[in-house]
Amino acid sequence: MIRVVVAEDSPTLREYLVSILSAEPDIEVVATAIDGLQAVEAVARHRPDVVTMDIHMPRLGGLAATRRIMEETPCPIVVVSSTMSDQVAATFRALDAGAVAFVHRPVGLGHPRQAIEAADLAQTVRLMAEVKVVRRWANPAKLPRPAVARPMPETSLPGGVRPAVIAIGASTGGPVALQAILAGLPADFPIPLMAVQHISPGFVGGFAEWLAGGSALPVQVAKAGEVPRPGHFYLAPDNAHMGLGADGAITLDHGPPENSARPAVSHFFRSVARVHGARAVGVLLSGMGVDGAVELREMRDAGAVTFAQDKESSIVHGMPGAAIALGGATAVLKPSDIAARLVTLTRKVEES
Repeated sequence: MIRVVVAEDSPTLREYLVSILSAEPDIEVVATAIDGLQAVEAVARHRPDVVTMDIHMPRLGGLAATRRIMEETPCPIVVVSSTMSDQVAATFRALDAGAVAFVHRPVGLGHPRQAIEAADLAQTVRLMAEVKVVRRWANPAKLPRPAVARPMPETSLPGGVRPAVIAIGASTGGPVALQAILAGLPADFPIPLMAVQHISPGFVGGFAEWLAGGSALPVQVAKAGEVPRPGHFYLAPDNAHMGLGADGAITLDHGPPENSARPAVSHFFRSVARVHGARAVGVLLSGMGVDGAVELREMRDAGAVTFAQDKESSIVHGMPGAAIALGGATAVLKPSDIAARLVTLTRKVEES
């Protein structure tokens, strides 16, 4: 049985979240909290498997409560947030504080997305219950920022070939992995990076801002017709499959979801393999399911260098694990080492 503490100050929403989770046969809500202080106390008392955390609460907000819990009684924390601009920004700050995932606040009964969002909440709680968390430092602001990655000596890139693009796919656990990769790349990184990150609608703009805050590279949401610029990072927008056209420009397709996702990593990787072949690098990060796994192998078969995130650093190893099983990864690395390998690829080209 997965034991959950629900922290939410709205009585109506708190009751609704409890009803969604309690309807699942493998989930038990062991306590509720109406503010951050009660959440901290409930976690210490009940030692739950997962906490669902509201952002704006009286006495102690969700962000501060997340920090306290991760310092005192570490536990997987899932932020339940709306798409209001202040909540989106705070949601990503909660990831910095140690939260492992976030979900859109489920819509009410009668809404077309009600069943989807309720199921997403329950499934996220199940997945996060398996995550091993560690205690956080009490004063993270005083810790040094991650250094730009040093080049790694090994590389499989054919000599003299500069990649045209670095294509990245991610889902659950992807935000912190992407943050780690970007933190390791220097301001003069000479290759465009593009990423499909499964994320709840309405969050991608705030996600781009959060990534930009820890990156030396410009981060933006992709637009149709743009040609990716060297040293820029592009995120797929909401509700559209991102790809590349024959001319190398970004395409956005509103066709049916693939692997239950739109944007889908599979769609993106296929287009990159078709357009750039061996002049691409593919990266598949933490995520649930198999989106992009087959297509990472297709990229490798087309001559691309491909990386999959290792199990130890992944919050959910479904997507990269499937790609590894298919022989789709040139190397299996943690995100900081992927950044180092990317730096190596560019340095090797410059020296050749």
